[in-house]
Amino acid sequence: MEKSIYCRRVAGLDPDNTGFIAVENFTSLVEHHELQLDPSKLDMLLALVQSNEDGQVCYQELIELMSSKRSSSFRRAIANGRRTLQREILLDETGLGLYKRFVRYVAYEILPCETDRRWYFHQNRLCPPPVFIAVITIVQIIVFMCYGVMLNKWVLQTYQPDFMKSPLVYHPGHRAQVWRFFSYMFMHVGLEQLGFNALLQLMIGVPLEMVHGVLRISLLYMAGVLAGSLTVSITDMRAPVVGGSGGVYALCSAHLANVVMNWAGMRCPYKLLRMILALVCMSSEVGRAVWLRFSPPLPSSGPQPSFMAHLSGAVVGISMGLLILRSYEESLQKQCSWWVIVFSFITFLLFAIFWNIFAYELLGVQIPPAP
Repeated sequence: MEKSIYCRRVAGLDPDNTGFIAVENFTSLVEHHELQLDPSKLDMLLALVQSNEDGQVCYQELIELMSSKRSSSFRRAIANGRRTLQREILLDETGLGLYKRFVRYVAYEILPCETDRRWYFHQNRLCPPPVFIAVITIVQIIVFMCYGVMLNKWVLQTYQPDFMKSPLVYHPGHRAQVWRFFSYMFMHVGLEQLGFNALLQLMIGVPLEMVHGVLRISLLYMAGVLAGSLTVSITDMRAPVVGGSGGVYALCSAHLANVVMNWAGMRCPYKLLRMILALVCMSSEVGRAVWLRFSPPLPSSGPQPSFMAHLSGAVVGISMGLLILRSYEESLQKQCSWWVIVFSFITFLLFAIFWNIFAYELLGVQIPPAP
């Protein structure tokens, strides 16, 4: 209701339908309107007025603001404005409840720009909640506990033949079963791999999903998972794959790359120490996966799971994920770089499909017997 009334008032200031409104008329409307706008919207409306040097305000930019959308041109107008926002930074806000303090923490953890942080803080709503990462983690824990109880084995589960017979594990002998290229993310080598993945994707994935939404973060996570299994099917053709490391590393590498690219603007505490710890933990996990692949501590009936899913997930995060995280509240479809990345991913996908259909027989790869 507020949006429609306000837009009708603004439309009355542009009787000739030129698409622009005189700054004097618009300023008068903003200063004397009787509607209660969000503080962030009112600040940005005034900043938009002051930033314009042509004496006009674009009607479409105003509509996008009132519709809770932000175009790239509007963002540039705010960034290049001669006037800063009236209010202090979010850290100076007092009297906030527990949830709002958590939202403020997430804003400073994820976003590098104070304008974006204030926008997210005032626009944040509980609905829809960040459910994707939480649901994925819960399902992974349930699947792991079921196999742990059934096999009476909580570490190195892949050494148990019944574990590798699961219809969820990706195995090169079962690559015609397409769902395995995704479902392997629910299976884990042992308690340590599950704990590491669950901790990272909850600590990083949930805040990312709160800021960027379910659709973008689920796309990034699943792209990392798919790239992981396809990369293994090309580079490590005899190895199975288990674990959600492809998706986890896509999230983590995207976030770390975003922090590095916007180092000066990030206000998360101890960011250098935390980045070093994250890189050490991720490198240790990759090193452990390499050790289990080539120097298994126990005799096994076949090759152990590949580590290439970790690396391919990181590549997806640095490419696709970094663009998603840098394009907060902007349409990905309007960016040329987004279509370049999508085209590259689709090209890789098609190449991997043809590779899985023809290359194994042409190269005479000796695939271990499928469990």
